Amino acid sequence: MSIEKRPVDVAKAAGFSVHLFTASGGAVAVLALYAAIERHFAICFAWLGLALFIDGIDGTLARAAKVQITAASIDGTVLDLVIDFLTYVLVPVIALWRSDLMPNEASFWIGLIVTIASALYFADTRMKTDDLWFRGFPATWNLVVFYLFVLRPPWILSAIILLGAACLMFTPIVFIHPLRVVRLRGLTIAMTVAWFALAAIAIIQNLAPPAWVGWGLIVTAAYFLCLPFLRHSPLAKG
Repeated sequence: MSIEKRPVDVAKAAGFSVHLFTASGGAVAVLALYAAIERHFAICFAWLGLALFIDGIDGTLARAAKVQITAASIDGTVLDLVIDFLTYVLVPVIALWRSDLMPNEASFWIGLIVTIASALYFADTRMKTDDLWFRGFPATWNLVVFYLFVLRPPWILSAIILLGAACLMFTPIVFIHPLRVVRLRGLTIAMTVAWFALAAIAIIQNLAPPAWVGWGLIVTAAYFLCLPFLRHSPLAKG
């Protein structure tokens, strides 16, 4: 009996381990939040980078472990959304508010708008298209605020970018999921790795990296922002 049960037990352990791995992003979010409150912004984004890495691979692990069967008592989608809201929305909003990127009142009110809009977006059942693109700006405020810290545009421009991105969450435009969209997947993964390397350098340099790092981050961002134009192009197969 115990021998027959063992493969099932291993599968269940693997499934729950993946959920535990996803849930660990919550602890990372707390560490990032503490760093943001203390104005240790490079450390904050280092933790957010780790959270982004966890979020990037936990879906693949969940599918490999078949968590919907082996650990069905935990809804992995809900768990993922809870962690994402902390790391993609709440922590970046607090980092923005605690920073000197814009006047306190502006960052406070914009932060409230971003949080409310993001809560609605995360609950939208149309968030992803059938071919796994995000419909509307995918509320990746961790990335937007990171760019504001590194590039430091005038605060008015920062405010326009933030409010504009909040509006884009509810438009029919699409944004790529770097790991799941099939088109140009190899190049997109390579660009994602390059982005992580550039971001790591920026964090090590206390968010004040050499100019070439800033330009590299701009180029990689431009690549991802231009991908929707190639979504249906015959030139962008595989």
